[in-house]
Amino acid sequence: MSFDKSVSEHYTHGELLGAIQSAVAKLGKSIERVSIDDLARVDEFHIGGRLDTDNLLDQLKFSESDHILDVGCGLGGASRYIASKFNNRVTGIDLTQEYIDVGRKLCAWVGLDKQVSLYQGSALSMSFEDETFDGGIMLHVGMNIDDKALLFAEVYRVLRRGASFGVYDIMQINNGELTYPVPWATENSTSKLATPDQYKQALTHVGFKVGTHNTRRDFALGFFRQLRQKTEASGGPPPLGLHLLMQQSTAVKFKNMVDNITADLIAPVEIIVQKQ
Repeated sequence: MSFDKSVSEHYTHGELLGAIQSAVAKLGKSIERVSIDDLARVDEFHIGGRLDTDNLLDQLKFSESDHILDVGCGLGGASRYIASKFNNRVTGIDLTQEYIDVGRKLCAWVGLDKQVSLYQGSALSMSFEDETFDGGIMLHVGMNIDDKALLFAEVYRVLRRGASFGVYDIMQINNGELTYPVPWATENSTSKLATPDQYKQALTHVGFKVGTHNTRRDFALGFFRQLRQKTEASGGPPPLGLHLLMQQSTAVKFKNMVDNITADLIAPVEIIVQKQ
């Protein structure tokens, strides 16, 4: 099995659209009345969800005229939020076909299918023309991509000069063996972590100028602590949540990730760069 297929199969659910539809009904809402805020609990698959999407966007300062690229867009949650927040166009690309198929449905549900376009494909060989986009984001994607230099060379190619690009990935902070499974990998064969310095080296090598670099370890631990307390107080997870994506393995994947962060082996890290 190819590496890309292994990664895609890790994320494939099989009946994801039906699971989301059922959860929306449990919220007492119809498809016609569901909002992007309702969907954020399931479609922003990164530590901190909407909270950290906002934190990143505050630094990138996109505008209404910008056409934004979402690398590894998943279900397109961040893409839809950007389009609604700035009233602009967003294009997402992701390796997992089911995520793209479901994401397109979600765009139609919330009336953003004209502003948000989602495509299946590899971030290492995107079908977009040179200098297509005015800015971009990449949220929890690089952990499944070994060749960071090729990844960022491809991103650099499709961004216009002066464009800002925000990376928010889980990165290796110290040496040590991680406990698996985690949300992005069942075992270490599909986990391609790198250090912040390796990210910055790959980014600068292709021509990006590195600006802000934020390690979000404390934020992540606080976020998971509050999430656990809220879940316990409610007697279980809400109808819509990331447990729909990870299914029966949700608890062990979250526990292992928190343990790995607590042990200072990994942490979510933001890096903001600009194309020169």
